[in-house]
Amino acid sequence: MVKQSKPRKFPFTPEPSQDTPGFSRSSDTVTDTEFNLADHFLIAMPSMLDPVFGGTVVYLCEHNATGALGVIINKPTDMTMDVLLERIDLKLEILASHVPLDKKPVMFGGPVQVERGFVLHAPHGNFSSTMNVTDEVALTTSKDVLEALASGDGPRRILVSLGCAGWSAGQLEDEIARNGWLTVRADPDIMFALPIEQRFAAAMKLLGIDPMMLAGDAGHA
Repeated sequence: MVKQSKPRKFPFTPEPSQDTPGFSRSSDTVTDTEFNLADHFLIAMPSMLDPVFGGTVVYLCEHNATGALGVIINKPTDMTMDVLLERIDLKLEILASHVPLDKKPVMFGGPVQVERGFVLHAPHGNFSSTMNVTDEVALTTSKDVLEALASGDGPRRILVSLGCAGWSAGQLEDEIARNGWLTVRADPDIMFALPIEQRFAAAMKLLGIDPMMLAGDAGHA
């Protein structure tokens, strides 16, 4: 697993740095087209004792020959959206037609680039740095998505995180082979609509598994 870097004061920048993992020119290029896990949940097995990933569900945004990139969807930080927006000099306009966002928690997306923001959202508008994962889910790292949210013109479905989870070529496949993760096709409702504390169990139920019955040595789907 990668180590967490020290967070900075302003986590969102207008443009992504060139070393932002996972934003390749073609997210469809994989070593084995039958093992492209983009738009899948990675569900940590009980054997996953890593303090960062234990008990987590990761939404995998990209998986190709060079590695994989995802965002943890069930690990909140103690920061809320109003605090985050204040730090980047934005004021949230709460409109009657929008779900209030001021106390919505900002997630810990993973230990890679924790000084950067990663926003999962329903496709909406044209932002400076967006990767469309599916017709229902996009990933944006540019500040303009937050500007749209603050003005009341952003995506209705969002998950804002600091940091992401990244794997080098072959690393994720090795962890799955060692029973570190279960995998299942993602359901956007789980990461956008369900309370955070229910997301792990809901992801498990997509596999027909009761989390209470899960053994540490089970295989992957």
